[in-house]
Amino acid sequence: MRTIIIEDEKPSARRLERMLEKLNVPVEQLLHSVNDSIQWLLENEQPDLIFLDIQLSDGLSFEIFEEIEVESAIIFTTAYDEYALKAFKLNSVDYLLKPIDEEELETALKKYRSKFANNNELTANLSELKKLLGSENSAKTYKKRFTVKVGQHLKMFPVDQIECFYSENKGTYLHTKDNRSYLLETTLENLEAELNPEKFYRVSRKFFVNINAIEDMVSYTNSRLKVKLNHFDEQEIIVARERVKDFKEWLAN
Repeated sequence: MRTIIIEDEKPSARRLERMLEKLNVPVEQLLHSVNDSIQWLLENEQPDLIFLDIQLSDGLSFEIFEEIEVESAIIFTTAYDEYALKAFKLNSVDYLLKPIDEEELETALKKYRSKFANNNELTANLSELKKLLGSENSAKTYKKRFTVKVGQHLKMFPVDQIECFYSENKGTYLHTKDNRSYLLETTLENLEAELNPEKFYRVSRKFFVNINAIEDMVSYTNSRLKVKLNHFDEQEIIVARERVKDFKEWLAN
């Protein structure tokens, strides 16, 4: 059984590795970020089993699946509370609550061997999982405006005036309806919790788009979609293949 661990806290990753080795489950690789995980999975044959932390150093681990079609079985390691963890049970995905208990780890491995070891079915409906993990905050309020520094001045932009947010050269920008871009002092990962998901959708690792700014959508290579906004034309906006179905559902809601 080929196994890897994706966990940003290196002591936790090494502890889990030692626990697995005691159970005669050798670990092939320790990975600590979204980017490193994507790169490794692109360059190597997919493992049978992934132990996956939800919150990594450079974003949520769900972003890995936006770039790569993962066929491995997954056991999540997480610090989320019991309410959110209903998601894992509903989707027949096992989870280990930190700090990981040896007996629970052994039980999870037995469950994997009995249910998933003989097939390549991804064991999580990741779209539903993300929705349910966010259900605790369903009543939360979202940002109504963003403030940016322009020289010595501060400018405010209501979210309705923003066509998209995007990353470029390690910077995060918003693009307005008057066809101008402004640098933000934040990251796309932080925006995930600040933007109303009814209005903004993350089509890829590089873009959030405003549903009211979409002018056209056309089929693109490898079963992807190309999105054209009313004014933004600085670079192509491509919906990642793994996000196309969820994107279409978002548009229909």
